[in-house]
Amino acid sequence: MTARRLVTLTTDIGEEYAAQVKGALYRRLPPGSVVDLALNLTVHRVAEAAFLLRWMAAGFPPGTVHLAIVDPGVGGSRAPIAIRCAEGSFLVGPDNGLLDPLARVLGRPKAVRLDPRLVGLDGTVSATFEGRDLFAPAAVRLAEGTPLEKLGRPITPEGLALPRPRLTPEALRGEVLHIDRFGNAITNIPGNRRLAPGTAWRMRLGKRPHRAVPAVRTYEELPRGAVGILVSSYGLIELCRRESSASRRLGAHIGDAVELRPAERVESRLKPAGRTRRRAAGPGR
Repeated sequence: MTARRLVTLTTDIGEEYAAQVKGALYRRLPPGSVVDLALNLTVHRVAEAAFLLRWMAAGFPPGTVHLAIVDPGVGGSRAPIAIRCAEGSFLVGPDNGLLDPLARVLGRPKAVRLDPRLVGLDGTVSATFEGRDLFAPAAVRLAEGTPLEKLGRPITPEGLALPRPRLTPEALRGEVLHIDRFGNAITNIPGNRRLAPGTAWRMRLGKRPHRAVPAVRTYEELPRGAVGILVSSYGLIELCRRESSASRRLGAHIGDAVELRPAERVESRLKPAGRTRRRAAGPGR
């Protein structure tokens, strides 16, 4: 008998509805086979969820089934789809661009439009909860080894182009893609050698005036409450504030433009790491 695959769950529907999705999964999957990636993503923000899914799920073992439900068009004209990627993993969810960035990272995606009859559903699929009634059963079938082609007809899935940064010698320009629970604002600007700890930058957020910010390696290097920039665990530039919320302090929102221009070095303004006995706040990831 083929071993069942690991299934991940990413959604904006919250724990109340996610529990029902997991109930549908566990009707046929063994305990411990479902991993929650995120259950409380920002409601209806498909692009933000697509960015996070791409980064969260890409590190899972080949062959994993990634079930993702951020679906403002549930029950409407968008297709319900499943995708097989080159390294053997599967993606299941709405065809609204949510799955596209991860599918491209995992390579050579092939997709089908899910057919409830081929998925093996006898009952009615709720027009407002396809995540529970269609996507979860399809994810189970894939986890059990059912070939993708037996679940529907081929379809070309919708693409989703995440915003691209603009990098020049004069400035790094991008936008805020995600604000995490600590209030750190993750941008789409890649970290690089120019963002060396100890360098100073002039940052502009949206249409606000430029402000001076230091580049640091860790949150601890900032004075308590100070705003700075660093390379996040995503490998992207993050606007941060030691032991507090940078997004609240700066008034940052998802989609805000970010511009960074080099300024003078500021080593003397930074607190050396390791000289405080108090633990520095931050994601600790």
